[in-house]
Amino acid sequence: MRRTALALGLALAAGTMTLAPAAFAQDGDPAEGKKVFRKCQACHTVQEGKHRQGPSLYGVIGRKAGTAEGFNRYSDAMKAHDVVWDADTLSAYLADPKATVPGNKMIFVGLKDAKERADVIAYLKQAAE
Repeated sequence: MRRTALALGLALAAGTMTLAPAAFAQDGDPAEGKKVFRKCQACHTVQEGKHRQGPSLYGVIGRKAGTAEGFNRYSDAMKAHDVVWDADTLSAYLADPKATVPGNKMIFVGLKDAKERADVIAYLKQAAE
């Protein structure tokens, strides 16, 4: 009985340790995210109110999709996308923009790597602080 409890405890501890890096990766690294953002900066900035081909991503977290002040080139699909951007909704969009918001104008194919998405989202959070 005692060995079974010990074995179970060790197995649970090992399982927790293997899950911890995945949970940590979801938090993202803003410094790495700044590097990943280079893929985005041809069309986006993180400067408040400074738009390019795409809207400024300053303060994107917590903002309703399609509503960056001063940006008037949103697709009808993005304006109709009824979501407030958070880490989960941004991650889904960045993974596959065309599937998440069919008809949006962004030509970027997405970030397939979950760690890159988490990092760039952490960078966007930090950039608005």
